[in-house]
Amino acid sequence: MENLNVFIIGITGGVGGQVARELRRRGDDVAGLIRKPEQAAALGEFGAEGRVGDLTAVSARELADLIGPADAILFSAGAGGSDMDATTAIDGDGVDKAIEAAHLAGVARFVLVSVFPEAWRDRNEGPGFEHYIRVKKGADVALSRSDLDWVILRPAALLDEPGRGTVALGPAEIHVEVSRADVAETLVEIVHEPGISRQILELTTGDTPIPLAVASNIRGDRA
Repeated sequence: MENLNVFIIGITGGVGGQVARELRRRGDDVAGLIRKPEQAAALGEFGAEGRVGDLTAVSARELADLIGPADAILFSAGAGGSDMDATTAIDGDGVDKAIEAAHLAGVARFVLVSVFPEAWRDRNEGPGFEHYIRVKKGADVALSRSDLDWVILRPAALLDEPGRGTVALGPAEIHVEVSRADVAETLVEIVHEPGISRQILELTTGDTPIPLAVASNIRGDRA
């Protein structure tokens, strides 16, 4: 399999960091956006590069310069819904800025980590969470209307536990839960699979091995 150059926005996060490590294990070149110079050392330990910039402060042109030559952008950054302004700035405006930066940098492949639209609808999570859901949906719409080679992955509720290596993945799934490790492995497979393109996929716990789950979503005209 051809090695790729991947830029990760959210490389220090729970999902993005695991994606970075797995891509490096496969021999890919990996860089990502970091807010503090001291964060670069931890990435360097496994061969990834940190490039300093604040997503909420840099311009699209500055972000494009940080991205540089790349085969794909993975956007897994998020404010977590705890603060409305931060959610808007990162999960909403940050995606818009990254889309523009992708065009400026000449990077066609853009993989976005989103959220199940019905996530935790049985709970009363309050206005901050409702705002989070609306902003994430807006980002999905913005990317889906772009001319990029986009993929939107909507994971179920995230767990910090070892990956099972099996999932349920498709255009529509029932929201349950899924480990960050399995999300990361699925993202790595998607980044490497050009047959998954301009698709929204939902991801939750299941019994299908991850490579097979991804391969089964390749459209017929691309298989």
